[in-house]
Amino acid sequence: MEIIYYLFDLFLHLDKHISEIINQYGTLTYIILFLVIFAETGLVFTPFLPGDSLLFAAGAFVAKGSFDIHILFLILSLAAILGDTLNYWIGHYFGMKVFNLKLKFLKKEYLDKTHQFYEKYGGKTIIIARFVPIVRTFAPFVAGIGSMSYSKFIKYNVVGGVLWTSLFIYCGFFFGNLEFVKNNFSFIVLAIIIISILPGVFEYLSHRKKK
Repeated sequence: MEIIYYLFDLFLHLDKHISEIINQYGTLTYIILFLVIFAETGLVFTPFLPGDSLLFAAGAFVAKGSFDIHILFLILSLAAILGDTLNYWIGHYFGMKVFNLKLKFLKKEYLDKTHQFYEKYGGKTIIIARFVPIVRTFAPFVAGIGSMSYSKFIKYNVVGGVLWTSLFIYCGFFFGNLEFVKNNFSFIVLAIIIISILPGVFEYLSHRKKK
């Protein structure tokens, strides 16, 4: 129960948590953000980490002078690309054996949902999945299990990683310090999370309806 409360607090008060990290660690915050994005995209058992909302919040802190936007963009784009690359090779070398570990956050239904995306979008799933929480973490893993060559995968990976990070970082930079956004930051973050998972919800409901 404590971990659920912690994750809920982490998602809804990212501005507070990032502010505390910046005050405590200074420029090392770049590395901390790198590791979170890398883990969220690269480790198949950590899909619960903040992705979209963290990028938006980090972009908002750029406007406050806490980060250099170009350095932040390059570091987090690299984290996203390297994360997906690691995830691809985990899927390639270990495949379904990972699910035998019976980890709490590793559910077969996440894998099934990702397979549905591949059936519908093919290789472009690697790009589209960047904008869908959970599916984002499992898409490169499934690509590694399947027959997608790494040379094909890396192209989609780079394009998707750059698009994803640039969209949320620059949106945070341009809109994060508007008075309305600052006064309702928790609700904005919650809205980002809800909007992010909507495609997956619609896909699930459509699948149920077809059944």
